[in-house]
Amino acid sequence: MFKPFRTAAVLGAGVMGTQIAAHLANAGLTVYLLDLAASSGDKNSLVETVFKQALKRSPPILFTTKTAERIILGNYDEHFDCLAGVDWVIEAIVEKLDIKQQLMARLERVVRSDAVISTNTSGLSVEAIVSERSFQFRQRFLGTHFFNPPRYLKLLELVPTNDTDAAVVERMKWLGRMHLGKGVVVAKDTPNFIGNRIGIFATMLGIHAFTEGHYTIEEIDTLTGTLVGRPKSGTFRTADVVGLDTLLYVAQNLYPAIPEDEARSHFQVPPLLQTLVDMGRLGAKTKEGFYKKVDGEILSINPGTWEYETAKPMHFGNLDGLNHEPDLRKRLRKLYKK
Repeated sequence: MFKPFRTAAVLGAGVMGTQIAAHLANAGLTVYLLDLAASSGDKNSLVETVFKQALKRSPPILFTTKTAERIILGNYDEHFDCLAGVDWVIEAIVEKLDIKQQLMARLERVVRSDAVISTNTSGLSVEAIVSERSFQFRQRFLGTHFFNPPRYLKLLELVPTNDTDAAVVERMKWLGRMHLGKGVVVAKDTPNFIGNRIGIFATMLGIHAFTEGHYTIEEIDTLTGTLVGRPKSGTFRTADVVGLDTLLYVAQNLYPAIPEDEARSHFQVPPLLQTLVDMGRLGAKTKEGFYKKVDGEILSINPGTWEYETAKPMHFGNLDGLNHEPDLRKRLRKLYKK
């Protein structure tokens, strides 16, 4: 039996950071959520604004509104020393290696000698993030990759480095399963680990199929959703939830990192994705991406005009009705035979 964590800190109040903090609070932990200090006025104004917006997310990120009382908002300028008293520090800042390395250097001067430190990176090398830190620090460091939204998606990838203490890994496996309700998978420190390596591949296949004119967005989401045992959001709705900027960044980092992958060409960034990001259409966070909701109607992007249009009727012939088969194994067998 391991000793449970009572306190934690999440560094970075972005889409994932706020939700991870919320899920830890749901599990009963007292959580510090820190981000950059505002350049003028109240230094906490940035993190407070972002957190208020996160509380409006649907589905909700907290079990109850009272759970928010366990989350303490702060900024790096005024509250960084608070990290000296926490059991677990999770880094969830921008996916840039040099910035993460600088943060780890600052952390090493503050955190307790028995605190666990982890990164929520979705694809950077976990080992590289702490390559310049002491061995004692590296022993307590690993990747803890949550999936968006962390309250609802069960998977938690643990990514130890060559220096991570085996006891730390076992403790985090126990914590993830027993306290956070996660299905824990230990992954190797390879580009994009397991979930995102498969997920990005599947997403890119869908985007390429759409841009090549084989299927509509709605057809691809139907074919890659509950029909095949995946979430009903399918490919493009999931991409919007994740954030198209995040998807683009992960794909851009992955392609040069896998020169020997036989399917490497599929990871090339489609111009459609790059253009949407350049236009600031980042998905759910900007309320428009591959989809946009207007007056209660869901519209999808037309890359020919860059306007949003009403979905076209979908006709799958003898595939219609397969979703009514409740047993996934039987459904997949029938789908394969079709």
